[in-house]
Parts: sequence; structure tokens; C-alpha cells
Amino acid sequence: MADKRQRPLPLTVTSEADSEALNARIRLPSRSWSPVRNIAVRLFIAVAALVITASVVYAEGDCYSDSGKLGAITWADAFYYATVSLSTTGYGDIVPVCESARLVNVFVVTPLRFVFLIVLVGTTIEVLTRKTREDFRTTRWRQRVHDHTVIVGFGVKGRSAARLLLDNGASPLSIVVVANDKDAIQEANRMGLAGVLGDARREDVLRDAATERASKIIVATDEDDTSVLVTLTARRLAPKADIVAAAREAANAQILRQSGATSVIPTAESSGHLMALSLVSPVAGTLMEDLLDAGRGLEIVQREITKEELGISPEEVDARGEIVLAVIRDEVVHRFDTSDIRILQKGDQLVVIRHTEESDYSVQPRPEA
Repeated sequence: MADKRQRPLPLTVTSEADSEALNARIRLPSRSWSPVRNIAVRLFIAVAALVITASVVYAEGDCYSDSGKLGAITWADAFYYATVSLSTTGYGDIVPVCESARLVNVFVVTPLRFVFLIVLVGTTIEVLTRKTREDFRTTRWRQRVHDHTVIVGFGVKGRSAARLLLDNGASPLSIVVVANDKDAIQEANRMGLAGVLGDARREDVLRDAATERASKIIVATDEDDTSVLVTLTARRLAPKADIVAAAREAANAQILRQSGATSVIPTAESSGHLMALSLVSPVAGTLMEDLLDAGRGLEIVQREITKEELGISPEEVDARGEIVLAVIRDEVVHRFDTSDIRILQKGDQLVVIRHTEESDYSVQPRPEA
């Protein structure tokens, strides 16, 4: 059945706009002060420079001449001199006459004048240098990023995927978010993730995320037709990457696999099955909910075998507190119900259910109604 939301999309942008579009789309995480705090800090620096200069002038008041009259410099005169001197106005009515006072002006007042002027024009300088700084950070980031994870879409599914990756030890620098919503990109930046603002169905947007060098791609958009187009483009850019896509309807899962997805998660059907399971088998439903809730209770992980597990059987791993679901040997999955693995060997991987280390959560049966 045709979907009216499908429409032809351009896959390239004009060469004149490439550089500008790249810098406009890529948003790297950074620390920023609020405008009030920014202004307060600059005012503090300006006032501090003014006070220091006035104090130095007052301390050597005998070496200053006010309209030809030597000495007798008051605090008002000192602040007046500091103000006109730091602002480079320089009326010339108050001048240093001693050698020591002139040296102080050279080595103390002049540097403070530079600080004062930089603070005054700091906003202008910041605007002028921001683009250069962003260009430099973007170029350096693109040169360094590789074997990273690209998350397309940063709604509920995308955020959950990012949090799980971070909880499992992934570096924020190894995750790039692609979304068409500024708020989503800002949320990704707050999590320490790089973001690319744009339509992921466009090849140039995925290239901005260095998708061709990515090792893992998560397609977590809200529409299946969008997921298909994104998966097709991502697979063309990264032929060897693992692509996991979410499908709202199970009927579209096969289309996503044909488009290049390594794994497809039917979100609507999975949610329905979990809800029905929670009604039919409450404890089983609670256990499944627990497994899907990262950071607490039980979790499913794939890991390398340890040195202590080398040469023992999967049953002995079970006895140590982890339930072995599968053994992966030479890229072949041996499930617990069909496995003929008796002894673990070097290079084996295990898929286990284990208790989260930082959690003391346990599943309790639900009370009867």
C-alpha cells in the first residue's frame, strides 16, 4: 500500500554550500556560560583592572602632577586617571612625572589597559572568532572520528539507545546523533555527544556524521518509510557497518532487512507482546521489563570469556551467578538449547544474563488482585 508520506528527496547539495552547510549542521558539545554570568565576569574583570590601576596611582600620588601641581592626588583623582587612561582617552591633566611612576605605567597600567579593552570589545571579538573556532573544532573532529556509532533520530528510542551505550562504557566522543530537530541536537550535546542537524535521508547529512567510517549505525526514526531510506543510504556509505533499525510495524521488518539492516526491532509488536505477557504471566513480564531497564536489576550482555572461565563448561559459568544464553565461537552462535559446546575456548564470547553490579534490585511477584 502506497504511503502518501513518501516523496522524492534530493541526495546532494550544491558545491558552493558544502562548507557552510557542514559547519551549520555539525554541533559539537561544549560548555557555555549564561549571558548574565558572562556579563558579570567581564564586568568583574573591568572593575578589577580599574581598581588596581587607581590603587597604584594613589600609592604613588606624589609622583603625579595635576594641572602642573605636583602631588596631593586623591582617590577621586586616582580613579579619574585610571578611567581616562584605561579607556585610552587621556586628557593629559594628570600625568606621571617621576621615573618610577612612568615605569609603573609602562609595566602595570599598560597591560591593564589591554585587559580592559579586551573585556570591553570581548563580545565583538567573540563573534568574529566563533566561526573560526567552530571550523577548527569541526575539522579536527572529522579527522579523529572513526569506528563510531551513528544514531539517526533522537526521540525516545534514540535517547534510550544512547544512554545504554554510555552506561556500557562507550565514550561520548564515539557517538554521533543525526536529527532534524534543534532541541534533539541540543539534548545530545548536553549528554556530551556530537550532533548533526539535518535530514538523514540525504547522503550529505550522513557524510557530515562520518557515516562512511562508522562501525555501528542505529536507525531510530519514527516512520518506517524514513527508516528504509536512511538504511539504504547508510548501507551504501558503510557497507561493513552493523545497522540496527527500528520498525513500527513488523510487516516492514523484511523491507528494512532487504535495505541493508543487520537487525530489525519491531517496536510496536514488541511493546504489545510485553504488555500481554505482563497480564498473562505477571512475573515473566516483570522479568522482561527488568531486562529491558538498563542500570538496575538484571541485564543481558555479550562479553569475552575471562581467564578464569577458560577450559570450563557453560554450566560452571551458570553456577558462578550468570546464566549463559549462548556461546559465540568463530562467529557462529550456539544457543543454550541447541549448543554442543562443552568446554570454553580462547576467543569465545558469551551472551549472559547477570545481575547489575551497582544494583540490589530483585523481582517480586505481583500481588493477586
